[in-house]
Amino acid sequence: MIKLDSAIENELKSRCSYDLGLSHNATKNIDAVRFLEEEDDIRPPFFHDTDRIIHSKAYARYIDKTQVFYLFENDHLTHRVLHVQLVSKIARTLGRILHYNEDLIEAIALGHDVGHTPFGHIGEKLVSDFCKRNNAGCFAHSAQSFRQFHNIEKKSQGINLCVQVLDGILCHNGEIVCQEYKNNKKKRKTTLLQEYKQCLESWDASTKLVPMSMEGCIVRISDIIAYVGRDIEDAITVDLIKRYDIPKDITDVLGHNNRDIINSLIIDIINHSFDKDSLSFSLDVYTALKNLVQWNYKNIYNNPLKTTQDGKIEIMFNTVLNTLLEGKAPDKIKHYYDDWLNKERSGEYISENKEARKVADYVSGMTDDFLLSVYSDLAVPKSFGFSFTDNFAGGNRN
Repeated sequence: MIKLDSAIENELKSRCSYDLGLSHNATKNIDAVRFLEEEDDIRPPFFHDTDRIIHSKAYARYIDKTQVFYLFENDHLTHRVLHVQLVSKIARTLGRILHYNEDLIEAIALGHDVGHTPFGHIGEKLVSDFCKRNNAGCFAHSAQSFRQFHNIEKKSQGINLCVQVLDGILCHNGEIVCQEYKNNKKKRKTTLLQEYKQCLESWDASTKLVPMSMEGCIVRISDIIAYVGRDIEDAITVDLIKRYDIPKDITDVLGHNNRDIINSLIIDIINHSFDKDSLSFSLDVYTALKNLVQWNYKNIYNNPLKTTQDGKIEIMFNTVLNTLLEGKAPDKIKHYYDDWLNKERSGEYISENKEARKVADYVSGMTDDFLLSVYSDLAVPKSFGFSFTDNFAGGNRN
């Protein structure tokens, strides 16, 4: 293995001036903590974590996990992979101007949604209901993102992300709009693991968490900024709403398109947070944003036109989850699950987790298309071909 020349390595260490340019309230690279000690790397710790995240299997599956609008044959609608990139860009913009650690921000932003199930929040609720029915706690996508990186990736060894990154991922809940965001300087490893375990057992535990870093707070508000206007553009694309439907008291403050909404929110945060120890909105902007999120829920996320297929999606999830739990899957599907469980998970994972939690981990990690494919194999009758013996042997009807 090729190693960095020692003279160059010493010179790079002596130039570690990045921390010096950060806000006094920013997370410094020198303060990065991991659960397992490692040898020094030429990359700063949080920068290194971004590499680990984008090379993970969970990150690769972002590409086919939908954001809000599933079951549409339109390649221009937002998927998870685009959403996390938008969050990262917005958060790094704020981090750069407010002098917070951009490397930490990017790692949290790119990793924060890997725990999402296929079919977005309806999938999250259905998997959680399944866990509750089978006495396996509950399911929240923020905790599952932590779980993917810490307990599932790399044959259940995890990829040893920094504590600050894992904390930002666990505490990223973007459904809660606040006027002010301030970090909670909690004890690191022990408190983080306690909060994670609470999120596996209580549905609302994740809503009460506060990030330990201001970088985590930046990602949390950037998550909202990234989706609230973008979801409006997607809703207009699929003819669910019209732009003039958005209330005027909101558009007068934030604007009526995604670009203006993002710009208004970012500028307002900068104006009220520069050289301060918290992130804040002005009262007018906070009120408009809160009202816009509520309007989105009523007119987009819970719109009856959008939810017409949700009953079928519920049947699909329950069929796949229950079939795997009961061990009644046909050979091909059983082979997939057995490979995932016995070849890619550790003995400790297998012994410590209830069967329902294992099934939830497996199904929640699926992409939308893979879940549809598995359900099709379970529910759609298959042709026998020409005969039982000649099905794949070139038999004919005559």
